[in-house]
Amino acid sequence: MRTKPALTADDVEKMMSACTAEAKKNNWKVSIAIVDDGGRVWQLHRLEGAGGVTAEVAVGKAKTSAMMGRPSKMMEERLKERPAFLLFPGILPLQGGVPILSGGECVGAIGVSGVQSHEDEQVANAGIAALG
Repeated sequence: MRTKPALTADDVEKMMSACTAEAKKNNWKVSIAIVDDGGRVWQLHRLEGAGGVTAEVAVGKAKTSAMMGRPSKMMEERLKERPAFLLFPGILPLQGGVPILSGGECVGAIGVSGVQSHEDEQVANAGIAALG
């Protein structure tokens, strides 16, 4: 049997703090979701003023990225060639979800929603960078 890397509560706290700081620095009202490798929510934070739907969208982006092991933007791009990907259960093909990689394996993902998609991804990438 092999051993695989996994997120810890400390990892999640560190990433969420970095994401929140990036959003606040830019005055972006967003929701931030961090999920494990199976797409299960570790933590969800909806900043003051973020719309209600942003929480659901952030989770969807994170789950998509975790299941694919790639940024959710990749799925958005793939739809142009293969619209059947929309039939995959649980897929939300919108930029703003970024996988968390450790030792070449996806251990989870961060999804953000509330501003422009590239800005959502910027917030998520701040969390990834916090792990070093």
